[in-house]
Amino acid sequence: MDHAATSWPKPNEVIEAVTEAMKHDSANPGRGSHAMAVRASRILFNGRKQLAKLLNIKNPNDIAFTYNTTMALNMAIKGFVKQGDHVIASSVEHNSVRRPLHALEQTGVQVTYIDADERGRFKLDQLQRSMQHNTSLVIVNHSSNLLGTIMPIAEISTIVHEHGAKLLVDGAQSVGIIPIDVEQLGIDMLAFPGHKGLLGPQGTGGLYIAPHIELEPLLQGGTGSQSEAPHQPLVRPDRYEAGTQNTAGIAGLAAGVQYVARVGVENIYQHEWELSQRLLGGLSEIEGVVCLGPALGEPRTGIVSFYVPHIDPSEMAFILDQHYHIAVRSGFHCTPTAHNAAGTSERGAVRASVGYSSTVEEVDRFIAAVKEIIEQY
Repeated sequence: MDHAATSWPKPNEVIEAVTEAMKHDSANPGRGSHAMAVRASRILFNGRKQLAKLLNIKNPNDIAFTYNTTMALNMAIKGFVKQGDHVIASSVEHNSVRRPLHALEQTGVQVTYIDADERGRFKLDQLQRSMQHNTSLVIVNHSSNLLGTIMPIAEISTIVHEHGAKLLVDGAQSVGIIPIDVEQLGIDMLAFPGHKGLLGPQGTGGLYIAPHIELEPLLQGGTGSQSEAPHQPLVRPDRYEAGTQNTAGIAGLAAGVQYVARVGVENIYQHEWELSQRLLGGLSEIEGVVCLGPALGEPRTGIVSFYVPHIDPSEMAFILDQHYHIAVRSGFHCTPTAHNAAGTSERGAVRASVGYSSTVEEVDRFIAAVKEIIEQY
């Protein structure tokens, strides 16, 4: 019950793809012309092609592979924002956004955080009022990793572009779970993990960079191309991919993307939504449980966070793990400002999160375990 941290178990196709790549295609992609290196390069291109198809990205080379969403967000924020710029983010962002912005504030970048209500929502007119003449970038997570709230990306994009700014979307909890069309939604940059909704291995992820966006590379180094030049290549994706890539991991990621596409993102969302509703409804019926995020019946991802006033969230998680063999996440979930909005900044919360492989039986077992723990107290 910790799919918001990483999906598990992985589909057999993902495990097999990683194993096959390690057995037969472990050369360095783009660093040689021998047969194994060529096969490794094809693995990377296939991964880009599968992702481009899933997200309606016209050119697969506009996807730069990263090792996680955090790296992708750092690439986007630090590569795009300049001294003197103004940046807007919501108050429910992850530390992967908040901390890079805090570092940039020390260099003269101005940052405005839009307040969200206890369910993680902010009003679009607040965004309108916050836009300034020097606003260059607006950052928003597609779905809160604490509350499960789904943001209206298309409406946000319209406001952002009316003011001449660009939109960076944190897709950590949405890619592979919520249908995303970067063209239709007007997304300029999309950061995403490979190991969550896309069902791939850890150590994989990516950043979509629209053709009209140019970033200063986060890393400089070997790319296998233009080796004679002292500067980083200008061609994509080499410009943003210094160093050896996680070839076996990307092979697994491509298999995960194909699995997601075959099942259908709409079907995955519906499955997770139905389970989250069962989970939210069951927990809400237990005396003493306070659930966070959207109300029953409202759109949300498969995240249901809650607390019990007289039980420490870490203790609840420990008992669930040790006595019931149920894995959840407790604490502040790398998003203290979202806890401020939810009113849980003093205690934290327990986060249960379902995935496509989750079942009704697992949800019911979890609800029964929480009820039993509270009764024991």
